[in-house]
Amino acid sequence: MAMMESIARSIARMEQLDLAGKRVLVRAELNVPLEGSKVVDDSRIRATLPVLAAASEAGASQVLLMSHLGRPVEGLPIAEQPQFSLAPVAARLSGLLGFEVPLLDGYLEPGFAPGTAPVCLLENVRANVGEKSASDDLAARYAALCDVFVMDAFGTAHRAQASTTGVARFAAEACAGPLLHREIEALGQAMRDPARPLLAIVGGAKVSGKLELLRALARLADHVLVGGGIANTFLRAAGHPIGSSLHEAGLVEVARELMEQANIPLPVDVRVASDFRADARAEVRMVEDVAAEDRILDIGPATEQLHADLIASMGTIIWNGPMGVFEFPDFAAGTRRIAVAVAESSAFSVAGGGETVAAIERFDVAAGISYISTGGGAFLEAVQGVTLPAIAALAERAANRAKFATTKSATIKFATTNTPPEKPCP
Repeated sequence: MAMMESIARSIARMEQLDLAGKRVLVRAELNVPLEGSKVVDDSRIRATLPVLAAASEAGASQVLLMSHLGRPVEGLPIAEQPQFSLAPVAARLSGLLGFEVPLLDGYLEPGFAPGTAPVCLLENVRANVGEKSASDDLAARYAALCDVFVMDAFGTAHRAQASTTGVARFAAEACAGPLLHREIEALGQAMRDPARPLLAIVGGAKVSGKLELLRALARLADHVLVGGGIANTFLRAAGHPIGSSLHEAGLVEVARELMEQANIPLPVDVRVASDFRADARAEVRMVEDVAAEDRILDIGPATEQLHADLIASMGTIIWNGPMGVFEFPDFAAGTRRIAVAVAESSAFSVAGGGETVAAIERFDVAAGISYISTGGGAFLEAVQGVTLPAIAALAERAANRAKFATTKSATIKFATTNTPPEKPCP
């Protein structure tokens, strides 16, 4: 994290650039859950509002937003896979802003003109050939749409793609947006020189999916709480019966090694059921009394109290993942208690990951969390100390800014003609 922070300090920030009269292209994170054509959770859309407000206040002539949504087939027109259209996002954004935000397709075609709307949304970038491979040709065509590129999608900052890293190399100017900057600052505060003691809460189904995170936090944190299927693997490593619970037998030895390296308090009691069903009824067992037919689906009340007491004494908390299957009514109590405890704590708290954010919203504790990250995979990689590709790309541009000044006029000409340059800007 220290290396990423050092790199991030060198990159240009949106508020440092002159945006007056310029067209701004913002890579946002608008990959939101949908039910048909309805946005189920608009938190990522609302998180985009500050960059739009900042661009407007700075006098930008127009803002073009681009994002992905789901996993469309690359090269297949969105009209042929409409379930991946950003149309519901455009509609919700229009409602939040109070004016129509047009959804634009065909923006890669020669002679494309975005019109005069102050804010426009470009159709799903993941349908464009070369997006995931970070094609220079595609990145250059994105850059042709703007005078300034703003990377504000922390949730995709760990992806080296045309719309996240490639366009930063071709655009006339490239910088970090306010959301990206706040993410880096919050994670830096939690990890650079954290108020001690530092507690990490890591839940989820599999140790394998968060193994590097656990290893990184084992070195950094004073305490690590584990939940979900991850906790089951650790319980088995400690010699406790886990019945038919989800766990990873092949990582039991790794769990033992982690317990030798870090203070990992394990559950003392759990909630179990014989079947994995939403209407399953919970029974509380002490961990030594779990039966062969039992499935552990949540921590128990005694563990809730022990964890809550520990949380109350912390100086910094990093939270990623639930304590159990909180979507099932009888197995939501553990995650609810942890969420409330984190919110009521005086510690500086950073929470990230899709399930974590869902739990925060379900239990209505957002006001008590110091910072809620919009990133999933990016959050995990940043906590592990990985330098995110999008941040590295912006830093590279900043390092070569003086050299870039000599070619700036040629690049701006390209941005108005929609003809790709032969080489990226330095």
